[in-house]
Amino acid sequence: MIERRAVSGGSLFRLSSRRPQWVLSMMLLSLHAALAWDIDAWWARALWLTHIGLFLIWQPLWRAQRRIDPGSGLALVAAGVGFALLATWWLAALWICVLFALIAGQVPGTGEPRERAGTLLASSFLLGLLLLWVVPRLGPGGALPELLTVVVQFVLPLVALAAGAIRPHPPALKPAAQQVPVVIDLVYSMLLLLLVAVLVLGSLVLGSVRGEANHLLTLAQVLIAIAALLVVLSWLWNPRGGFGGLSQVISGHLLSVGLPFENWMRSLALLAERQRDPERFLQGAIAELSRLPWAAGVCWSAAGSTGTLGVVTRHRIELSARGLSLELYTQMQPTPALNLHATLLAQLLGDFYDAKRREQRERKHAYEHAIHETGARLTHDVKNLLQSLQVLCAAVESSDAARAVELQALMRRQLPQIAQRLERTLDKLARPQVRAMTQVDAGHWWRALRRRVDQDGVRLSSRGALDGTLLPLELFDCAVDNLLQNAWVKRQLDPAVGVHIELSVLDGVQLSVTDSGAAVEPAIAERLLVEPVESRNGLGVGLYQAARLASEHGFELQLSSNQAGAVRFTLKPAR
Repeated sequence: MIERRAVSGGSLFRLSSRRPQWVLSMMLLSLHAALAWDIDAWWARALWLTHIGLFLIWQPLWRAQRRIDPGSGLALVAAGVGFALLATWWLAALWICVLFALIAGQVPGTGEPRERAGTLLASSFLLGLLLLWVVPRLGPGGALPELLTVVVQFVLPLVALAAGAIRPHPPALKPAAQQVPVVIDLVYSMLLLLLVAVLVLGSLVLGSVRGEANHLLTLAQVLIAIAALLVVLSWLWNPRGGFGGLSQVISGHLLSVGLPFENWMRSLALLAERQRDPERFLQGAIAELSRLPWAAGVCWSAAGSTGTLGVVTRHRIELSARGLSLELYTQMQPTPALNLHATLLAQLLGDFYDAKRREQRERKHAYEHAIHETGARLTHDVKNLLQSLQVLCAAVESSDAARAVELQALMRRQLPQIAQRLERTLDKLARPQVRAMTQVDAGHWWRALRRRVDQDGVRLSSRGALDGTLLPLELFDCAVDNLLQNAWVKRQLDPAVGVHIELSVLDGVQLSVTDSGAAVEPAIAERLLVEPVESRNGLGVGLYQAARLASEHGFELQLSSNQAGAVRFTLKPAR
């Protein structure tokens, strides 16, 4: 797309800014006056020069506010004077074809109805002047019917006047900042130029071959042939019956730009599967990108690496996507289609690179999370062991010679259990990735637990034949230690709180710990086993770790009862 923007300065330039249709009308009328009577007369040459000047004021190819250096200005003046002095019918035909393509090329980008109507009138004027006046003079017989001469000389200028009389934005004018620039579709203009050229040359060739003196009949025949060809092309563009049509072929060619897009995508996907490190993936993808036929070199800059590969040329495409900056160097000036294609490739590469970086961050986060969970779990194991040692120390400090035998029996029961649990904790610390559970006999574990917690206020009971049934040792030790710790915290606040531990094997191995203390607060109970919670007595972190461990090994830990005097936690197989 090419744009023209209105500027101020000079009466004609202000007129072009405020009334561009007037300048267009004057330009068309000066062209008509230079051609409609005597093209070789001196005043016709002067009108040609006037027409070229008005065209430079109206033209949509360069911005009006652009300053022209003296060399370029002299070149433009020399070109205009030469064009006026060497004016011939062939040069006039070529110029009208170009002018028609430029004016008609504004139609797709024109949204205002009146402006579109003015553009269509101007295009019709040029097409009529070309076909009815200029083209007949290019053939062997230059004489025209008298009626046609009158129409061209006196009726056709009315069309140019009508094009200038249409005001695009009545009644008020838009401010300069809100004026919409004139937009020309170059592809549409080129198609129109080729179509008019085919029409002109076709009518000349057909008239010359057949020796037809009637120019209008020859022109009608060429128009019918072109119309039939356009009908066929329109059907081939999007046909039926399973054929993809020219639209898909041309679209595929424009998007491919000689590049096997599917192969690029396949190589990028394979590289993403093979390479986990984002920087090595980026370097491999850049190497694949530099092997493309149109790529001479690549310069990239990312969060973790920068570099240049290939040859640096003066033609480059600057792109950026997802924290990745690319400069693609080509041997020739990149086309708009190549720019679009390179933008798509850079976007894909940036998305893959960003995904690799996120994957790396997720792996690091997962590793740190695993370390945190292992440390938190071992911390609670050590805390429970410390709690057991504190109970033994308290028993030793409060004992006397009369209770020496009872104290010795307590030590004999507790110390081997503490040593075994400490050994398992150290083994977890040495091998944190080993998550397999040790399966022990339920009866053996229950008897060891009875010896360990056999004290006032703790009541134990079992249901079913425990011997011969296996249970995961670490899971049940972790659960019962955390549940007893929470119950003992309640007993420190209220010594009357009792604790009941029950192990049942009637419907799978189930462990329940019930205390007669206060109920858990509803706000804490909702998040108790789902995430770590904070409370006055530390309730929540240990139970969260126990619930996660249970979930990993096919069990579930839940708060099955939360009533004052009957707070029960149950560990049972997941359903």
